[in-house]
Amino acid sequence: MAWILLLLAGCFEVAWAVGLKYSHGFSRLWPSILTIIGMVASVWLLALAMRTLPLGTAYAIWTGIGAIGSFVLGIMLFGEALSAARLGSAVLIFAGLIGLKLSAA
Repeated sequence: MAWILLLLAGCFEVAWAVGLKYSHGFSRLWPSILTIIGMVASVWLLALAMRTLPLGTAYAIWTGIGAIGSFVLGIMLFGEALSAARLGSAVLIFAGLIGLKLSAA
């Protein structure tokens, strides 16, 4: 169950990161409200997952999901550049996430 909570926390992390872009520095009401809801949900779910998961593993995976998800959505939604170096770096982050999951006690 903790892993599912952590995955959901990571998804909310991506949601608030994208929402932050749409909020234009919290100058738009509804994107700002949704961003804050995403932030609270993300941290709350992370806290629940950390009840049983190791701190280092949970936090690294949470931020990794946020990084990879934001990277992908930045390309898809905002036309950010996709280069071999950026893609390779994202693959390394993903490999690290898998490694952390497989080695978690």
